[in-house]
Amino acid sequence: MRLSEFKQRVEAEFGPNLQNATPANVREFLDKLQQEAWDNQRRQSERYEMPVENARTYEEVMKEFFMDVLDLPAERAVMLLWTLALDLTFAAIEHQYSEVLDPLFRGVDESE
Repeated sequence: MRLSEFKQRVEAEFGPNLQNATPANVREFLDKLQQEAWDNQRRQSERYEMPVENARTYEEVMKEFFMDVLDLPAERAVMLLWTLALDLTFAAIEHQYSEVLDPLFRGVDESE
């Protein structure tokens, strides 16, 4: 996918300034992109080849990811880094919402 198409899809999904983005629809959008990438890979090859993974911790996985991104074409790298940033940001927002809202609902189940 080209960056211009990616930008159009983001704007169609969330609005021109991401004004309609929520943790839920961001997760759905990212899941849809991942499914499309998987489907495209399967169309190119019926066999799935498991990559050799040397990383043993999340930290090592992320270090490898960031080093691999540096070897990608610029447009592809921008889209990968943008989607990662969107995912992490909205996961943090969802966590913040849950910290604020959890106390409001904590006693609801207990009172029934």
